[in-house]
Amino acid sequence: MPRATRDGVSIYYEREAGDGTPVVFVEGLGFGRWMWRWQREAVAGEYEVIAPDNRGTGRSEAGLPPLVPRLPGKLRTLLLFKLFGYSIAGMAADLEAVLDDAGVRRAHVVGASMGGMIAQRYALEYTRAKTLTLCCTTHGGPDSVPVPEETQEIMFDVPDGATERQKLRHRMRPAFTDEFTNRNPHLIDRILTWRLEQDAGDAAREAQAAGVLEFDVSDRLDGIRVPTLVLHGANDRVVPVANGRLLAEKLPDARLELIEGGSHCFFIEDADPVNEALLEFLADHE
Repeated sequence: MPRATRDGVSIYYEREAGDGTPVVFVEGLGFGRWMWRWQREAVAGEYEVIAPDNRGTGRSEAGLPPLVPRLPGKLRTLLLFKLFGYSIAGMAADLEAVLDDAGVRRAHVVGASMGGMIAQRYALEYTRAKTLTLCCTTHGGPDSVPVPEETQEIMFDVPDGATERQKLRHRMRPAFTDEFTNRNPHLIDRILTWRLEQDAGDAAREAQAAGVLEFDVSDRLDGIRVPTLVLHGANDRVVPVANGRLLAEKLPDARLELIEGGSHCFFIEDADPVNEALLEFLADHE
């Protein structure tokens, strides 16, 4: 199983053979590789696929000493973010280590939510990105539209005494439409199982969240010169759709496609139109 190492931390990635330029899929906050299964299936064979686990997620090492989770909150967050590679810049450096280890010179980089932030920083700092596809993400900074307060309350205030599965189900509610959740109980149960198996642990998730809060490339977007597809759900309750519009307006070479009624996880709920748009974009820039 391939692994790259940066600053002594082992980063796991999966690699599947294909004919075209590699497509690398970068995960959102805390999410494991499972989140891209629909898009990976869509591009399989036609393109090589590379799917890393972000630092602290899935089979990648967290690189956190045992004492960190026991430290007071503010000090813990400072250490996690500043010292152990969990800034967005640090996770972009992890991605560079993966692509260097894989011997990839050029890649289509696809990122969602936090993964979209990593993709933006990666395109600014490194030279391997051929295109970007940015899903349900933001450029950060004071001009971005924040996560609504009611969503933050659901995501971070879980019921007392809840099991890990119940916590995940509670936190996940704003990421999907209620209609999708109600109509697909078996798939939601499978997603919860995948999350329990692959998602980041609490300390790593907290560290990733600190990186997200500090992220801001709003004044550097003119430095991203590669063709970019911006995809966003029109009814995103986590990262409001105005962020997608702002990205498309500020990027030098961007195309915006909104998914009508789409949630934060629109790439799962509306996989068919998302995959169609992605494949068309990749084909245009091969």
